[in-house]
Amino acid sequence: MRNGHSSAVDQTGVPVYRGSQAARGSSLVGNSSITTDSRQSLDESREHHNHGKVVYSNDNEDSGQFTKFKSRRSLPWYQSRELQVVGAITLLSLIVRLWAIDYPTSVVFDEVHFGGFASKYIRNSFFMDVHPPLAKMLIALTGWLFGLNPSFDFKEIGMDYIEPKVPYVPMRLMCGLMGVAIVPMAFYTVRNSGHSIHAATLAALLVLFENSLVTQSRLILLDSPLILFTAFTVLAWVNFHNQRNNAFSDDWFIWLFLTGVGLGLSGSVKWVGLFIIATIGTSTINQLWNLWGDLKISPRSWLNHFIARAVCLIVVPVAVYMLMFEIHFLILHNGGDGDGFMSAPFQMTLGHSLQDSPLSVAFGATVSIRHQGTKGGYLHSHVSVYETGSKQQQITLYPHKDTNNDWIIQKKDGTVPEGLEYIQHGDIIRLMHVSTNKRLHSHDHKPPMTEDENHFEVSGYGYKDFAGDANDEWRVEIVESNDEESGKFLHTLNTKFKLVHTNMNCDLFSHKVKLPKWAFEQQEVTCMRSAVLAKTTWVIESNIHANYPEDAPMVNYKKPGFLGKFLELNKVMWETNAGLVESHPYDSRPSSWPLLKRGISFWGKEQKHIYLVGNPVTWFMSTAAIVIYIAIRGLLFLRDKRGYNDDFNGLREYYELSGGFFFVAWAFHYFPFYLMDRQLFLHHYLPALYFAILLLSVTFDLACRFIPNRARLVALVLIASIAIYSFRVRAPLTYGSEWIRSECEASKVLTTWDYDCNQYPDNYAQYAANAAAKVAPIEGTTGAEEPAAIVDSFERDTDLQEQQAVSEGDGVIDAGAAGAAGAAAAAVAEQEAEDAQITDPAVSKMAQDGEIEPTFDFEVPVEDDEVSENDKNDA
Repeated sequence: MRNGHSSAVDQTGVPVYRGSQAARGSSLVGNSSITTDSRQSLDESREHHNHGKVVYSNDNEDSGQFTKFKSRRSLPWYQSRELQVVGAITLLSLIVRLWAIDYPTSVVFDEVHFGGFASKYIRNSFFMDVHPPLAKMLIALTGWLFGLNPSFDFKEIGMDYIEPKVPYVPMRLMCGLMGVAIVPMAFYTVRNSGHSIHAATLAALLVLFENSLVTQSRLILLDSPLILFTAFTVLAWVNFHNQRNNAFSDDWFIWLFLTGVGLGLSGSVKWVGLFIIATIGTSTINQLWNLWGDLKISPRSWLNHFIARAVCLIVVPVAVYMLMFEIHFLILHNGGDGDGFMSAPFQMTLGHSLQDSPLSVAFGATVSIRHQGTKGGYLHSHVSVYETGSKQQQITLYPHKDTNNDWIIQKKDGTVPEGLEYIQHGDIIRLMHVSTNKRLHSHDHKPPMTEDENHFEVSGYGYKDFAGDANDEWRVEIVESNDEESGKFLHTLNTKFKLVHTNMNCDLFSHKVKLPKWAFEQQEVTCMRSAVLAKTTWVIESNIHANYPEDAPMVNYKKPGFLGKFLELNKVMWETNAGLVESHPYDSRPSSWPLLKRGISFWGKEQKHIYLVGNPVTWFMSTAAIVIYIAIRGLLFLRDKRGYNDDFNGLREYYELSGGFFFVAWAFHYFPFYLMDRQLFLHHYLPALYFAILLLSVTFDLACRFIPNRARLVALVLIASIAIYSFRVRAPLTYGSEWIRSECEASKVLTTWDYDCNQYPDNYAQYAANAAAKVAPIEGTTGAEEPAAIVDSFERDTDLQEQQAVSEGDGVIDAGAAGAAGAAAAAVAEQEAEDAQITDPAVSKMAQDGEIEPTFDFEVPVEDDEVSENDKNDA
């Protein structure tokens, strides 16, 4: 990074980066022969005289050169001005990022999830999350090293950290230090892209004093690791490109390999990391295209370039990504609350055992029946009854193995033959629930959630000595089989079948609609006419009968290997992520992000508040830099069409290439969100903001290109001072510190910023008064009683809803609850439309592709809501 030379052109169409140049005049390929012979040219070539004394000269500059001057005497590395600047900024970043990081002393925002995941890693308990595992494993590792007790589950916002001795400070420090490392990376990315130390310093300072980045890096969240690995990848790519004239050298290979590692690490934190892969991929294609047009490079040499990039930028990232999942699987080898998202074969790798079952199914067998159209689980019942409709016993889908999933298959008349009589396609059966002796039943009542006219309630019905009635009768229709025999006879695992109600002429059906709390939020089961086939398909998973012969053929699931588990989990993650479409009080759309129209409420207590909002100075200037870049490129494009040649002696190409790379990176990290229907929040824009800041620094360098160094320094200090002041004004929202109402109101630049200033006192003295009231108990009360705190509505972003963990703790309002009630009716209506058998080809395909499973943590233990022989009753 300190090779003493700089190039003003880029033969491959990406930013100009600094690197050793062996043969300056003949090494560049393209439409320009612009050269620069010293590292200081971009810093000091604006000024030729200093009070009459010539510092450097470009008198010998010709039309093919941009700048040329005499180098100053080189200094030892430890005396480098650049290193001193970076050291000072990094030290300042440590202070800004880590100041009072121990506050709040309770669970904040998505610490509910990512702290909870750390506990599950330590317990080796499997869970499902929509994000890849790397950052979560780093958080868990930190917690484990500092003695995190896995019994602390981070279940609710506001849970105290102090009394249970949770090592939350080291866990936050890990994320905070990653946030610190982003600052010098921003500096070196701009600096090594060929820009002045002033521009690099501006980029670092704006990243340092960005409120949103500081807020995210002070909590146990994933955004700091994501942005760190993204920034590292770009920096490695910059340094690789600096070695373009030393192709296949050690440094060339090292930086190319590190770029691939960075791509893998970025994608292993969040799938947003795929956007940096698109950025580097686009630049790589451009490189290879320009190399192909270079007649000095032989086809064999070009092929070597291609292979090296393919291995380092495709194979290495995929290997890193898969390695993270291998570690994830090795740690989470026990079953947990994420089991229900996965298939039965997958669950068998989590400590769940399924005994071999006889292949053929006979009348009188005790079976468990799994739904194939969703991952809701097993056909299930318990003693609790519906609070609507017939008020008979509930029939649901339950995702965990349980004795209340067991059913006895009877003949049409409710009897069981003495000998073995195997069930065939078209047989009419009854299903008797083992634990409650109720039969699977349907009738002309509306189900509790779905009010479509084609849906009917399914219940458990019957009583002692009651032989049942015609509404207990179901016809077995085999719809798919693995072999010819399984197509005639009902077989365990190998036969997929429907159960058709003989009286109502409807199919036993389930979909991803959850029942109310009085039904333990399990999945609804109905009987539906004209239903989508996939959601009426069932399979026998276990099959027990006392009279089966000992030599009966046995079947079981085949345990998947790593690749099978890897592909299945990523598919479930994709479907779950795409299914997060419900509204949220603090969600926002991409069109509002560049203008910072609203933030996200994180936490509020004791008249203090943490609210994610950006630094408006940085935010608006970076957005302006994007607009300016687009406008200038558009204007020059139009002039080019009219035949003008606006080269500006090489300046145009230099800044177009450098700024263009950061613009493309910003675009790849921003525009894809317009294609997403899922919940989106302001924090999704932070990686794009990082590149917008880098582009802003390039714009600054361009604007100050021909002014004296002192004037540039004044401009740098002025912009940085304004940004720092703006950061300080809104620091109480970043740190959750004391504030007063008047200052809060004055801090609102936009009326759409919806943090509540009424929660703050009118003066700072009130904080001391409140603290004194806590220490001195009021007469007639105990010392533990405290004045009521002003509690804000704590909103959690998409990551909270991605797990749908219920958080209704002491003094804390669950963020998801605010929008859940209003979205429920719309979700059911939309579900009904999708469940209907439709004829439109496009809509039919969407329906057949299956619905998206919303993520949630199962709050109810496996059998807490059940009644079985062990007298387990309500949850």
